[in-house]
Amino acid sequence: MTEEQNNPAGNGTNGEGPTHSGFVALIGATNAGKSTLVNRLVGAKVSIVSHKVQTTRAIVRGIAIHNNAQIVFMDTPGIFKPRRRLDRAMVTTAWGGAKDADVIMFLIDSERGLKGDAETILEGLKEVHQPKILVLNKVDRVNPEDLLKLAAAANEVVKFERTFMISALNGSGCEDVLDYLAAALPEGPWYYPEDQISDLPMRQLAAEITREKLFLRLHQELPYSSHVETERWEERKDGSVRIEQVIYVERDSQKKIALGKNGDAIKAISMASRKELSEILEQPVHLFLFVKVRENWGDDPARFREMGLDFPTS
Repeated sequence: MTEEQNNPAGNGTNGEGPTHSGFVALIGATNAGKSTLVNRLVGAKVSIVSHKVQTTRAIVRGIAIHNNAQIVFMDTPGIFKPRRRLDRAMVTTAWGGAKDADVIMFLIDSERGLKGDAETILEGLKEVHQPKILVLNKVDRVNPEDLLKLAAAANEVVKFERTFMISALNGSGCEDVLDYLAAALPEGPWYYPEDQISDLPMRQLAAEITREKLFLRLHQELPYSSHVETERWEERKDGSVRIEQVIYVERDSQKKIALGKNGDAIKAISMASRKELSEILEQPVHLFLFVKVRENWGDDPARFREMGLDFPTS
């Protein structure tokens, strides 16, 4: 078999040995650093990050090339005790992503350790049969002795193939994770073209970028159920793009918060989002944001489909 036949997507390799490819699901409690780690491993912004818990809602796939391997990272929603329909959809999506993966990467915030949701997830992993690796994040903030105790405690509950100690923020230890995964994934052709870093459509990525800026600006005041949709995308003759987006909130009081006094909040959000989108798209962006009230959108199946989530019927 020729290299071209073994690699039908036309992927570039270093020409030494067969190609590897596969899916790696990142699971963990909310705010464990999954999105930051995916962005670090991919080497580009593919998943939004904010201080607000449950920022990631649906599975975001970030694609990394390392050695001869294409590693497709699945950034899943944080797993927590669900209270509402949206919560249940997110948690179900996270566990579904884990069960569809070739390798599961369980990420723990080393500062928080095995408390609350992290302990519950660890117990749940007993029922998942794919190979699993343990990744302790934020290790630069924790005493080495405590890290070893944490790793030992987790490995007593679940048999992990390997344990890694990293900092997603500064990149420490991340190269070791890539080396391991590149060798551990099965041989086979790559799933995506070599220059593709995410499977997220650009319209959806643009909406996610604006949602990130919304939460960064208003994370204390606005509930995480707020939603952004890209309603219009127009490529213009001068090489720029006009993007119109709607921020949906559930009540009039939330609309006032999103707009801010004299429109200050929405202007700042628009400016920050437009700047990042211009950098990603490498073209001028004209961004227009609107805020609308959509009561009880959390019970609307169409909104769940828009976010890439299955609508829980119970």
